[in-house]
Amino acid sequence: MTGLSAPRLRIGLALFFAALAVPAAVLVITAHDRLKWEAFHQYRGLAEELAARIDAHAAQLVRAEEARSFADYQFLVVAGDASANFVQRSTLSAFPVDTTLPGLIGHFQVDAQGRLHTPLLPGDGAEPARFGVSAGEYRQRSAHVARIRAILGENRLLGAREEPTPSARREQRAMPAPVPAARDPALLALPTPDAASAAIAKRPSPAPSRQASTASAPPAERDHDAAASTREAFSAAAPAAQSAFDELERAAGATSEQAVPRDASMGRVDDLKLQAPFGERDARARIAQRPAPEPAPRASRKEQVAVPAGAAGMVQDRAAPIRTFESELDPFQAALLDSGHLVIFRKVWRDGQRYIQGALLDRARFVTGVIESAFRGTALAQMSNLGVAWHGQVFAAYGAASASRYLSSSRELEGALLYRTRLSAPLAQMDLVFTVTRLPEGPGARVITWLGVVLALVLCAGTALLYRLGARQIALAQQQRDFISAVSHELRTPLTSIRMYAQMLREGWAGEDKKPGYYAYIHDESERLSRLIANVLQLARMSRDEVEVNLATVSAGELMDLARSRVSSQVHGAGFELRIDCDHNAAAAMVRVDTDAFLQVIINLVDNAVKFSARAPLEVVELSCRTNAQGAVVFSVRDHGPGVPRNQMRRIFGLFYRAGSELTRETAGTGIGLALVRRLCDAMDAQVDVANADPGARFSVYFPRAG
Repeated sequence: MTGLSAPRLRIGLALFFAALAVPAAVLVITAHDRLKWEAFHQYRGLAEELAARIDAHAAQLVRAEEARSFADYQFLVVAGDASANFVQRSTLSAFPVDTTLPGLIGHFQVDAQGRLHTPLLPGDGAEPARFGVSAGEYRQRSAHVARIRAILGENRLLGAREEPTPSARREQRAMPAPVPAARDPALLALPTPDAASAAIAKRPSPAPSRQASTASAPPAERDHDAAASTREAFSAAAPAAQSAFDELERAAGATSEQAVPRDASMGRVDDLKLQAPFGERDARARIAQRPAPEPAPRASRKEQVAVPAGAAGMVQDRAAPIRTFESELDPFQAALLDSGHLVIFRKVWRDGQRYIQGALLDRARFVTGVIESAFRGTALAQMSNLGVAWHGQVFAAYGAASASRYLSSSRELEGALLYRTRLSAPLAQMDLVFTVTRLPEGPGARVITWLGVVLALVLCAGTALLYRLGARQIALAQQQRDFISAVSHELRTPLTSIRMYAQMLREGWAGEDKKPGYYAYIHDESERLSRLIANVLQLARMSRDEVEVNLATVSAGELMDLARSRVSSQVHGAGFELRIDCDHNAAAAMVRVDTDAFLQVIINLVDNAVKFSARAPLEVVELSCRTNAQGAVVFSVRDHGPGVPRNQMRRIFGLFYRAGSELTRETAGTGIGLALVRRLCDAMDAQVDVANADPGARFSVYFPRAG
């Protein structure tokens, strides 16, 4: 430790700590980051699987709707094949409306003139009671149809000048108050149904020969031949009453930003602050974040359908006339209306006319039934948010870790992008956006975290212990240097004095009157040298663990007498008064001590009291013996000096410790006396303590009572 100071030690240990801590931290962070990377991929796989299940469920629901026949949108359908010649109610005429399709409000059909028909009500001129529909149920059905009419009218999906049919009039009478449909001034300029029919009449028609040949054919064959008037016979200019659905179809296939529902208020996906800290580490991850490619166009289908010729036939009425048509049905399209409702619809060509058939859905209930219910049942619901967007506009979002937490702002949806994909047609404009809010720890992450914590604690504790050890060694080296200096001074001063007085006595330079004083001085200094040498030898033995104490049972009174005889000359020689105080009970108490070690303890304490109270106004050393409340026998040495500073009361028993520096210290000493007192007391199972007595200090040694 030569040449090493505390500042240099701190700098060296700081460099040592950094040399170990930095690589360890990099290793732990890299391992933890790798586990996060693996966890991210794991949960992204879960998101892909969940999105695939949601898409499959939605596609299954759409396929079920696409499988419906053109005739299913009528109140009455032909049972079996056309040869059976009897009719029954359509499956879509059930009321209340079947909710197999989540959020379904009702099915509808819009003819070429823009008039609304639903399978919930029988045709015009039919009596509801003939079909098992009571008056109360008819009112409920009419109210439900009026709701469908109001929603479609509000979104301008019906003809602007639609004339009410008899059934519509009955609906209006059944409603407590009319439900007005929103009117767009732009629609008021649309052609009337008559004008639309005239436009259709001007389009090319089948050849006259074909018409003549079918005129004499049976009705079913004539209707079948009429199906040859497909979409080629239907001009590209659609009826004005259905132009709104053409706009919806174009919007569904557009890639640019489209209008979104007015209640969608969470912003666009592209505007969200979505980060992909893990997703950009390789090309595969970047590909996974891109939206799914546009699906291939779906093909139309043709069907032969038999429908009742009129609506007055009763259920299972074999006399009802049946007509057969060939219809061409386009795949379903989906659109999000201004009112927030979701509509799926298809175009149907039949007998030279186009019909719009579809279903009106409550958007919130549809998303809840198809998307949210699947999301809540997975582990993703505990660590990610799910946003649902239409044309890139977020209109619904669900939060993590709570089954009832619905996000209400785009700020709550922000995070690390986990996975984004688009559903299949006709819901190809609906995006699913998974964002990470709390990425769970991967397998082994907790072990690595604890290893990192333990490593950090061990490194910090080890560095602290090394610093304390190094600081102690530096302090010990300094104390040893101070001890050598002090011992040299303590030995040189009495030896010089002894040599000087001995020479004076030998040469006869001292008179007879001064000789006794010189002899006494030589004796005192030799005693002082003896005590110093004894302490040094005792310290050497204790450093080699060679101290052996022979404990014997002795009364406190006997120990006080021995102490008086050994320290009286020492105290009186220094010009101090020795006061002895030992009460009767304490004097009779028996303790187990090593007599020589006990006397060395008392001598060192008295020597310490004399040295540190040399300038005290009251030059008195008090040696006392008493018993405390715990029954221990307490031997005390008190002086009337300045006392011991509080911050040094524990340090003064340290080896080589001396208050102040060697250059400014006024008292003599080597710094080993009190250290020997502590070690000798420990060897005898005794305790030593110090307290300020105001004035002075009191050193007390506690011995347990023997027996």
